[in-house]
Amino acid sequence: MKTRQATPDDADELILLRAVLLRTFGRDDWNDDWREPARRSLVRRLGAAEPTLAAFVVERPEGGGLAACAVGTVEERLGNPYNPEGRVGYVFSVATHPDMRRRGYSRACVEALLEWYRDQGVNSVHLTASPDGEPLYTSLGFTRNPDPAMRVRL
Repeated sequence: MKTRQATPDDADELILLRAVLLRTFGRDDWNDDWREPARRSLVRRLGAAEPTLAAFVVERPEGGGLAACAVGTVEERLGNPYNPEGRVGYVFSVATHPDMRRRGYSRACVEALLEWYRDQGVNSVHLTASPDGEPLYTSLGFTRNPDPAMRVRL
């Protein structure tokens, strides 16, 4: 199987896979107003001269769209003793179309994304794992972080 880095031309398919992912969380009570702003953001960010967002994809074997993707960003935080440069990766939107699952596509996409992070000089990568995704991430070396995460919606 072959992975490739996504381009702005993949934005529509990446949005479709994001919707697949969001439905796996048991929520589909939203409207589609989020899709166009998200597509515009992908087009802009995937086409940036110095991107801080990357996506890696696997195309459907028979053609006609994407089978899977993994998307990630790079943030610059203040450095610390474990990460002096403060560059941190965050993985999200790891999704496989339901009829393409159990073929290693998500693994290949995440592995390609991790390699991209290495090339970017990022040595710390974070993600939030669903119960279904946790075995994949554990096998790639991710561990549970003891620091509690919190969030507020503004």
